[in-house]
Amino acid sequence: MTTTSAAVRRRRAATAGFHLGAGTLALLWLLPIALVLVTSLRSFDDIAANGLGSWPHSFTLDNFRQAWVDGGQQRALINSLLVTVPAVLLTLALAAMAAFALSRYELPFRRTLLLLMLGGNLLPPQILLIPVSKLSELMGVYDTLPALIGVQIGFGVGFYVFVLHGFMRAIPAEIQQAAVVDGAGPWQIFWRIVLPLTRPALAALSALSFTWIFNDLLWAITVLRSDTKMPVTAALIGLQGQYVSMWNVIAAGSVIAAAPTVAVFLRFQRHFVAGLNLGAVK
Repeated sequence: MTTTSAAVRRRRAATAGFHLGAGTLALLWLLPIALVLVTSLRSFDDIAANGLGSWPHSFTLDNFRQAWVDGGQQRALINSLLVTVPAVLLTLALAAMAAFALSRYELPFRRTLLLLMLGGNLLPPQILLIPVSKLSELMGVYDTLPALIGVQIGFGVGFYVFVLHGFMRAIPAEIQQAAVVDGAGPWQIFWRIVLPLTRPALAALSALSFTWIFNDLLWAITVLRSDTKMPVTAALIGLQGQYVSMWNVIAAGSVIAAAPTVAVFLRFQRHFVAGLNLGAVK
């Protein structure tokens, strides 16, 4: 009985220690986010008089207006959406079709193709900055949003094909065989059978790709030059230069830039977790 009581106490102590450690880490993780949110609602006079880390003495929404209108965040957010939404849709569409062909049919050199796609994602992007910039100039698309969309598609499709290939390959072959017996063609099998079964993976990849592309800075400043075409991440750099010491406006711009990715993650959270769990089992 004493041994059992000691084991129960140890388990309770371990559980309490885990929750305490997890709570501390969560607090440390959320503290900078809370500081940015509070700073975005404070006036410049309040921060100048009391300091950035002081308790707020004022709340105002004018910082968001300045960042949205005067700081160009409205135009930059539209540019980001014009790049992100087509890039996500086209990348996942191409990746799904390629993964379907590579996973469901005995194509020659399919393993080699998969390894090439995976190997392309292992290259550090820094060594490709100058070639991509020069290539976009030679093609006459430099400093255009389609150029940035093409770059995002080119560097994302390989990874998505590799991930979707694993999901589609795990679909039982009997389902496809039954569809073939019923007279379904490859396109019908892909659209009506395979694609719905990979919805958790597609939702998870949609959330990830939206976050990666929307928050990308490297390729934006590589193929774009005009301030009016910069996405929101690059516009934040300009906002910091425009409002050097006005941390409240800069914080408001950061909140505006983070809002779409947070909304997408919350919208696809259930599918995202399901996709990760399914991938872990497989």
